[in-house]
Amino acid sequence: MSNLGYGFTPTHPGEVLKDEIEYRGISQTHLAKQMGMSYKVLNDILNERRPLTTSTAMMFEAALNVPADSLMRLQLKYNMQVAQRDSKLNQRLANIRKHAAMF
Repeated sequence: MSNLGYGFTPTHPGEVLKDEIEYRGISQTHLAKQMGMSYKVLNDILNERRPLTTSTAMMFEAALNVPADSLMRLQLKYNMQVAQRDSKLNQRLANIRKHAAMF
């Protein structure tokens, strides 16, 4: 289970949501007001500077009818792929595995 590679570049859910609102012709300002969130938070999610939370995924589902669980799965896969590229984390995991092998 040490190699969880997916073979592609991770997709942040913000990228999918941004494409969706552009396709529908919805302004970010209008959507932020409708969802009761600040424009900055919405823009940060759409531009992949902020992760999607369970609450925000549910708000997007209510506003756009995009399933929250699908968005959260995208976020999880994105997080896993970003973590896999973290050299410090990889070193720490290797150390843990080395010690776990002694048990």
